[in-house]
Amino acid sequence: MYYPLSQIITNLYTNGGEYVLLNTKQPYKGYYWKTSQEKIFTGKTPQDTPIEELILITNETVNLINVSDTSNIASYYNKNDNDSINYLNLTKQPPPPLPPTYSLNLPTQQDYQIGEFRRCFCKKINELIYLEINIDTYNKLITQDSSIQYQYYQAFNIPWQLTGNKEQVYTTNKNIVELTMKQQKLSQFDKYIKEDYIKYYK
Repeated sequence: MYYPLSQIITNLYTNGGEYVLLNTKQPYKGYYWKTSQEKIFTGKTPQDTPIEELILITNETVNLINVSDTSNIASYYNKNDNDSINYLNLTKQPPPPLPPTYSLNLPTQQDYQIGEFRRCFCKKINELIYLEINIDTYNKLITQDSSIQYQYYQAFNIPWQLTGNKEQVYTTNKNIVELTMKQQKLSQFDKYIKEDYIKYYK
């Protein structure tokens, strides 16, 4: 099975309660990937075989599941297998992941004593959209937290000089920005920070 990378999102993960296998209607927990047509398959990527198609658990999905499958789903969720099973609980979806938002990670007094701190940013993949973010948002992006749209953003951080000779601070920060742009292919990132290489300087 082959799909161009531009048409798939890989390395997604579900903790269960969202999907069942199309063929067996068994509940599924683990990695999955999806296409631009919203088709969903097991595995981290199309190369992760065997591949089985997944479908979202909905009221319609539950109606397709026979009695024996109902028992399997009930035991999977540690519920009693009887007529009082509340299938609405099975179909309840977690809140959708949110995009990162602009938030400064400001230097502390301790950072000024050290002389530098870390500035965190993210760039939207395939678009020239940058955001400065705080350390919490940065960590969520790099750990692929399900509460944030990590699939669409490239997170990075840079050391930022705070103290010392003003001209040297300017040069050091400028060189770090240019090196980071080259290594991570961050076009026009210097324009995003307005080439202000002595920001936060004291």
